[in-house]
Amino acid sequence: MTQFKDREKSFESKFAHDQELQFKAQARRNKLLGLWAAGHLGLTGADADAYALEVVKAEFEEAGDEDVFRKIRRDFDAKGVSLSDHQIRREMTHQMDVARQQIMSETK
Repeated sequence: MTQFKDREKSFESKFAHDQELQFKAQARRNKLLGLWAAGHLGLTGADADAYALEVVKAEFEEAGDEDVFRKIRRDFDAKGVSLSDHQIRREMTHQMDVARQQIMSETK
């Protein structure tokens, strides 16, 4: 029975670790995405950093990526940035890959 409990604890620990890494990667992705979007909006320096933080905060409006996508879409539309939904979503995917690589290299 002890072996079963040890195994169960191991799985629970791995699940918690994986969830933590996913959360960190998503937050990192949103920051990177915010900086990318800031560049398209003509923001630099502290203004770009502040905008990236707004994108990170947008993640907490609802579960999933749609809140982040909608924020960037709205901001692009307001400033006349002509990037398609597909281009924004493709960048979201790309920045998630970058964020995961960065997080994994930090945990080694």
